[in-house]
Amino acid sequence: MCGIAGFLGGGDRGVLEAMTTRLTHRGPDASGFHADTARGLFLGHRRLSILDHVGGSQPMISEDGRLVVVFNGEIYNHAELRAELTAKGHQFLTDHSDTEVLLHGWKEWGEALVHRLNGMWALALWDSTQNRLFLSRDRFGKKPLYYFQRAGTFGFSSELTSLAKHPDAPRNVSELARVKFFAHGLIPAPWTAIEGIWKLPAAHNLIVEANGSGCRLSRYWRYVLEPEETSRPEAELAGELREVVRRATRRRLVADVPLGIFLSGGIDSSFIAALAAEDLGGPALSTFTIGFKEPSFDESAPAKLMAGYLNTSHHEEILSLDAALTCLPEIFDLLDEPQGDGSLLPTWLLCRFARTKVTVALGGDGGDELFAGYDPFRALRLAGLYSRSVPRPIHEGLRVLAGFLPVSHENISLDFKIKRTLRGLSHAPKLWNPVWLGTLEPAELGRLTDSRFTLEDIYSEAIHAWETCRQTDPVDRTLQFYTEIYLQDGILPKADRASMMNSLEVRSPFLDIEVADFARKLPHRYKLRGNTTKFLLKLAAHPLLPSEIIQRKKKGFGSPIGKWLRTGRLAPRPVTELVREKLTRHLAGRTDERLFLWCEYVWQEWLARRKHGEGL
Repeated sequence: MCGIAGFLGGGDRGVLEAMTTRLTHRGPDASGFHADTARGLFLGHRRLSILDHVGGSQPMISEDGRLVVVFNGEIYNHAELRAELTAKGHQFLTDHSDTEVLLHGWKEWGEALVHRLNGMWALALWDSTQNRLFLSRDRFGKKPLYYFQRAGTFGFSSELTSLAKHPDAPRNVSELARVKFFAHGLIPAPWTAIEGIWKLPAAHNLIVEANGSGCRLSRYWRYVLEPEETSRPEAELAGELREVVRRATRRRLVADVPLGIFLSGGIDSSFIAALAAEDLGGPALSTFTIGFKEPSFDESAPAKLMAGYLNTSHHEEILSLDAALTCLPEIFDLLDEPQGDGSLLPTWLLCRFARTKVTVALGGDGGDELFAGYDPFRALRLAGLYSRSVPRPIHEGLRVLAGFLPVSHENISLDFKIKRTLRGLSHAPKLWNPVWLGTLEPAELGRLTDSRFTLEDIYSEAIHAWETCRQTDPVDRTLQFYTEIYLQDGILPKADRASMMNSLEVRSPFLDIEVADFARKLPHRYKLRGNTTKFLLKLAAHPLLPSEIIQRKKKGFGSPIGKWLRTGRLAPRPVTELVREKLTRHLAGRTDERLFLWCEYVWQEWLARRKHGEGL
């Protein structure tokens, strides 16, 4: 796990060193540079050593000098690919470096290499014979990659703040990205907070021609739902899923450094922990949990139960408001782009806590998105009927009545779910999901800016995911939204930033390509069965977990931001009338504005730091 940076065109070694130094937290173990001043090519790397400490240094150059690569991530099937390439006559210099597999794989397969990779990656590979730079990002976007092309220079990096060290990098905040952030609580790819800097979207390649003829962006994969009808017994399907996730977990247990498991007490992390314990054995497996003093958010008790069931070496830390306030400045100092997910804070603390014992941790990210684990999936059962049969005046009246429900800041409280559901149903089905999850209603977004953006501009990515899904059922379309928008641009960036700020590598077995292929071919009735979410996944995990874990009501990894904001010690500055209004209502307990106020707080903190130190 590492940080990469580089450019083609204007700049020098000093610029490259400044860019890579900014990524030190992503790779504290070593740094490396490659400079070809004749071509204007500069590649930099910061390393967190996980595999082949001796042979895995980067930038890595092929033996014939033709290729140079910088790479962030892990290729879990590198041993199989190495064996295949060796059989074809390739001679490896390293013992078991996955980076060298990329060099030989490029020679053998060219761009088709990415189709053979099972892992997470953001890479930049220079091919001197083709005089071009090849960039690629993994299928789900677990590893970040930003880029710009301006003034004859192409620059790229793992983080925006690193890219800002290049003198040619754009500086101005994107107004449309800002509105998208408050519409979704995240900034969907390819947008970034900076006008003219782009995220390379998940499952995309980008080829940059050194002769100045431009860039070519292409998509090499998409999570396409292609359900295959089957008459196989459910127990048989569950057994197959269990084996698929077992293999994915086993692939991610390979490391030359200490490894552990994030354990929340939910089914996803518990399933992964149980499978890992089969290989590593109970006490040899370290598990880590963050708890809260606020009971509705605390999952330390079920996590401890699961750890005891597996007899792991369990570690627990309880979070309070005072601890959170102490840590926030450190988080914001390294946060390269605004993240609207309030669980960024406990995720960061969990990663910091785990890093005291291990360098790699496995987590349960992806289980909810692939197998329909969120509450909005339940809402879909009645949403279609409601939207067709309830007249608009009655709907508006119900919203007014719901507004009288007492505000609760408990985790996923009943009033929160009712108000959110009715809010989404005020709009067309293609907007249900982003409005359910977003921080502001569409009608309020216009108060953010003088620029006029249409709903199609603001929600373009969510609309595209809904309308281009090959299946027409709302459950499938919602699955498409969660995998393409919420997972790629919300969950995974949060996990990447929180972990890499602490120099910790996080691996996600549920996002293995074999698991993804199983999930996308599984009819949604095996994911959402009546009111039961993740139906087949729970069936698959049942033989390995205690019934208390299987039957637990989902909480989600949230944090008590609503309560914290009401103390007045954690709040955005009332810089606009909109912020002032919502802050006043929240402090008075009249409405729950936690999502907007947290996003506004994050945006203000991010903007203040960029203006004072990162060159906006």
